Amino acid sequence: MSKIRITKQFSFETGHALYGYDGKCKNVHGHSYKLSVTVIGTPILDSSNVKFGMVIDFTDLKKIVREEIVDLFDHATVFNQNTPHVELALELKNRGHHVILVDYQPTSENMVIDFAKKICDRLPKEILLHSLKLQETESSFAEWYASDNL
Repeated sequence: MSKIRITKQFSFETGHALYGYDGKCKNVHGHSYKLSVTVIGTPILDSSNVKFGMVIDFTDLKKIVREEIVDLFDHATVFNQNTPHVELALELKNRGHHVILVDYQPTSENMVIDFAKKICDRLPKEILLHSLKLQETESSFAEWYASDNL
């Protein structure tokens, strides 16, 4: 049976700041992120299975990505926990803001690596994450491919 890739797209709003950066992105700012999640697998052949003909139900993939990424990162501000931004993060949290502290510089490149791990950990064993594309702006994005990370 053929291997098939399916893709589901998501969007969310997230703020961040890049500590130590030498440009404008050192300031707290936000993006309207677009995330494309592509998985690969074999369509289910059992005609008695309600998911017959599907690699994975788009609803099931949506649930995983929403729970692991979208619901967490949407309208949050992300800071590297290993920088002085922690003081700002704590102040924002104390004022009721949704803040995420991560153990990496919150660039698109590092975020897409984090997202790949979170999604891989939740996928059924017969479904593999093929690629992720995290679009930060209309013309800038980071991509993660499983084949590059063997």
